[in-house]
Amino acid sequence: MWRIIFWLASLLIFGAVGVFHSYGFKYALHTLVFIVPVFLLGIFDVFQGGRNVLRNFPVVGHMRYLLLGIRPEIQQYFIETNQSGKPYSDEIRKLIHERANREQDTIPFGTQRDLYSVGYEWINHSITPTVLEESERRVIVGGPGCKQPYSASLLNISAMSFGALSAQAIKTLNRGAHLGNFAHNTGEGGLSKHHLAEGGDIIWQIGTAYFGCRTPGGRFDADQFSKKACLDVVKMIEIKISQGAKPAHGGVLPKEKITEEISHTRGVPMGEDCLSPPGHAEFSTPTQLLQFVDKLRRLSGGKPVGFKLCVGSKVEFMCICKAMLETNILPDFITVDGGEGGTGAAPVEFIDFIGTPLNESLAFVHNCLVGIDLRKDIRIVASGKISNGFGMAKAVALGADMFNAAREMMFAMGCIQSRSCNTNKCPTGIATQDPRRAYAINISDKAPKVHQFHDATIDSLMEVLGAAGIDRVLDLKASRIHRRVNQTEVKSFSELFDFCKPGSFLHEVASPFYLKLWKQAKADQFTREGDSCGH
Repeated sequence: MWRIIFWLASLLIFGAVGVFHSYGFKYALHTLVFIVPVFLLGIFDVFQGGRNVLRNFPVVGHMRYLLLGIRPEIQQYFIETNQSGKPYSDEIRKLIHERANREQDTIPFGTQRDLYSVGYEWINHSITPTVLEESERRVIVGGPGCKQPYSASLLNISAMSFGALSAQAIKTLNRGAHLGNFAHNTGEGGLSKHHLAEGGDIIWQIGTAYFGCRTPGGRFDADQFSKKACLDVVKMIEIKISQGAKPAHGGVLPKEKITEEISHTRGVPMGEDCLSPPGHAEFSTPTQLLQFVDKLRRLSGGKPVGFKLCVGSKVEFMCICKAMLETNILPDFITVDGGEGGTGAAPVEFIDFIGTPLNESLAFVHNCLVGIDLRKDIRIVASGKISNGFGMAKAVALGADMFNAAREMMFAMGCIQSRSCNTNKCPTGIATQDPRRAYAINISDKAPKVHQFHDATIDSLMEVLGAAGIDRVLDLKASRIHRRVNQTEVKSFSELFDFCKPGSFLHEVASPFYLKLWKQAKADQFTREGDSCGH
């Protein structure tokens, strides 16, 4: 330590003396104005205890932290390849930008992907391509218990709350939904005035904290819910059980970020952290969940009601299926959120290691509904990095009826994947409550881009299916999608995934994997794999 202090002092003294000797007092004084702060910074670095590097390398050690600060930008702009960027590659971000801006979205000279690498996937085309009807762009949502079915677009805006996103961003998304005649999911943060400002169709998400329809104690308030759910602009209700980025984990909005507007929208007090419990208080069994679905359907005047979940314990989902059979209460739709889904903030362990990925989740949920012979009455919504027509086609092959996109819609309105959503310092004004930053969003310019991305992405799905000779979206079968499993072997999705036959659970003719889980499932409680195994 004293050696370093001596070095810094020598720099100060000899630097000043050298300049004085060569150029005189005036220039020596100017030199001291520069050297003295450096000297003081060096002394501070030596005696501070927070950073080891600065104690050993005062002053110059700050270069390390400067470079670390700009490392993400250097990585994204200069080092990433077209396909290597995470969570979204430069190729995908560029494609979304081009489609949102109606720019040329073609690629010259050939693919940059390695078609012989393990995991490469493709769809088989047909010698006799087709042109799909315009009606194939929409799906009717509403089962036997629904009085107000909704004609939904194939692609809709996934759940993003006001609070996580700025008011400008919410209004931009909603205006885009209005322009393109598709739906905008509110996220669990409540139905705000910004969701209602631009006239877009709304899917109102009800989370574990019941924001916007809660009592002072945090329980569900039926009167508040009914008043808002019966608004004409609210087309569907979605109960959020879990999300892919942080399943079984509640959210926290710090009290510092709670404005009066957010307080009013969510129905929470100012000056306190806003907590979302990890689980629901209104139900604790599969039967109670479906009774809650039925309650919300009645309170909303018969609108489509479903739930969103990230598949975890497979037996627990089968418990819900058994409860459907016993109660005869069906959700109108189930949103399947893959473990690759995004969020504004999540613990590393949850975002990286918890939750089943979308492909496996879709196949499983689809099989369960087929196995109990109720698939025709329930729509499946796929959510989790749905960015282009081929991604949508894969999801259809595994059981999806329609799709939700969140981060893709953010890209369409200007997101640059700075990954600062959890800092309130989003450089594009999207994921922040700082009004100065949010001012950057020009709604009149960005809303049409959200609309254009939506339309172009569905166009791409239609073209992909047409190339495969498919006449109807839901006619696409798993046998048409292929994956390379090693250097010399290719398998179709129908070979990679075990697909059940209608009613196979009821007649006990499904595969041993499904029958074992089905026998463990109970309608009156959520059982989990291994609960009865003693291990």
